Amino acid sequence: MSSPPEGSQPERPPGEPEPEETKPGPARPARPDRTLLAIMVAIAVIVIVALAVVLTRGEPAPLAESTPAGVVQRYAAAVIAGDEAAASAYLTPAARSKCNNEARPAAQNLRVTLVSTTERPQSADVRVLITVSEPGGPFGSAEYQVEDVFDLVRSGNGWQIDNAPWQLTVCPGQVKQ
Repeated sequence: MSSPPEGSQPERPPGEPEPEETKPGPARPARPDRTLLAIMVAIAVIVIVALAVVLTRGEPAPLAESTPAGVVQRYAAAVIAGDEAAASAYLTPAARSKCNNEARPAAQNLRVTLVSTTERPQSADVRVLITVSEPGGPFGSAEYQVEDVFDLVRSGNGWQIDNAPWQLTVCPGQVKQ
């Protein structure tokens, strides 16, 4: 037998059917990847939970007023609310007389976060993170944070603030400028 000429098909034995040409059939619809779907559902659930937490979060729970952190929390809340009379009630007489007339940030632009508390028998330090937001600026509002300390002394059964960060000082009885 001789070999078939170039470009032609080899001869088939008699009785063997002709091979079917493979033609692309109609495309089957792609099945969604279950892993990708599970990831997308998980992300959606996380986003919904995060939004719920942010939108339902209210004021922080008040700490016990008999603790140094509780005194600082109430003092800072009074300063931010503009109630200098209430704030000064948490100060020692020495702290009331150490009024600092430096220009402090507007109270509504302050946020105070508790970092730590160190309590000793007659004194305590309450470390806080003070966040100051300043409106305006070429790129929107500016914000900065500073960590500072409240010094407290034991007074009777409670605590009084002997020294406060300058951003949260009050000058009771003085005329505001």
